[in-house]
Amino acid sequence: MIIYRYILKNHLAPFLFGNVTLISIFLLQFLMKFADRLVGKGLGFWLITKLIAYNLAWMVVLVVPMAVLVATLMAFGSMAHDNEVAIFKATGISLYKMIMPPLLAGAFLCFLLIQFNNYVYPNANHAARILMQDISRKKPTLSLVPGVFSQEVRNYSILARDIEQESNTLKDLTIYDDSGLNKKSVVTAKSGKIYFAKNQKKLILDLVDGEIHESDMKTREIYRRLRFEKHKIAMDGSQFTFEQSTPGGRRGDRELGAQDILLIIDSLEIQKNHYIEEYQKAFAQHFEYDFVKENEKRRFDNNNKDHILIRAEEKVKNQFATLKQKILRVEYKDKEINKFWVEVHKKYAIPGAIIVFILIGVPLGTMTRKGGFGVAAGISLLFFLIYWAFLIGGEKLADRGLLSPFWGMWSANFVLGALGVFLLVRAAKERVTLDFSFLSRIIPKSFRNNVGSDENS
Repeated sequence: MIIYRYILKNHLAPFLFGNVTLISIFLLQFLMKFADRLVGKGLGFWLITKLIAYNLAWMVVLVVPMAVLVATLMAFGSMAHDNEVAIFKATGISLYKMIMPPLLAGAFLCFLLIQFNNYVYPNANHAARILMQDISRKKPTLSLVPGVFSQEVRNYSILARDIEQESNTLKDLTIYDDSGLNKKSVVTAKSGKIYFAKNQKKLILDLVDGEIHESDMKTREIYRRLRFEKHKIAMDGSQFTFEQSTPGGRRGDRELGAQDILLIIDSLEIQKNHYIEEYQKAFAQHFEYDFVKENEKRRFDNNNKDHILIRAEEKVKNQFATLKQKILRVEYKDKEINKFWVEVHKKYAIPGAIIVFILIGVPLGTMTRKGGFGVAAGISLLFFLIYWAFLIGGEKLADRGLLSPFWGMWSANFVLGALGVFLLVRAAKERVTLDFSFLSRIIPKSFRNNVGSDENS
């Protein structure tokens, strides 16, 4: 029991370190991808924190299995390097027994990740999508440049020939107002200030000493000129403020738990069966020609033969179009059902990869005899790329109906799992060492010499 706790303890620090490192990489990638949608919109720190927190859900789903592989490789690689694995075998503890603690811990972690995929991940995805849509609708903060017309405010063109940055005062203003339905206004002022109302929905332009010129767009005969000492223009500023929508509305397949998706699949199956019944009825009617039966009593002479053939051809075309429409409906429902089944299997297949990666990581760790993060990260990246190539390829094939959703999502687990069992049996029977010295041939000779001289000194 002490040995089992010792093995698990060796996994803990690499597992936590792997999670933090990999999440940091995914987080950096996320910020680089969406930086252009976030920068310059005046978003608060709390809002950006919420967006990152929501997107951490999909990162956790991907990172946890990979961190398990990194931790297993580092733990068993370090124990093999320190000859602890050989000592355990000498005392009668086989590799099969050594793998039991991480397998049990992995099974528990797999269960937790399945619960996360069904209850936390869908809600976080839904909240992240709504929040991202709200942010996308928000325009950047209003910016005025001296001597340049700004048309960022809807129905208004604002020109300030000079701007005092310290007092935020606009000078020599000209504003074209197109908000009126049948009139056009041009407002000029010597100075003014622009600011948001308390409710953040209106943009107030406070003007001093100016004129208002109005003209009727219909008759073009009415013209008014008004002078003012003080004048306020209230413009719509909702496009510059952020308003978060309340959760709700229709959810996508990645915003639902497995139970909810299965209910949708049941309803889609009912609709599909209904379309199949309609197709069978239409197909049976395709060869029924009532109008021919009515004319069986008549003799086909030269006058009515052409007329009957034209009617028959039209009916065949119409029924063929109806059959084709029914087939397209059934095929569309099949694609929708496959898409939802793919998402159901994915919620269980990715957590199942934890067990698969433990089966791979234990024998590879003992073979490499390296407990460093670099070797573990390199091997993990290789197997994770293979896994995701299987997963993405299987998803595409399943969506197109070329492969069942089950095999599309679980084939990677079965193939890599079989490889892991093979490596485990091989490592348990005999001592196998993987030599990475061939990689030194890739390094330039001059660099190798410099490194060697530095180590000797």
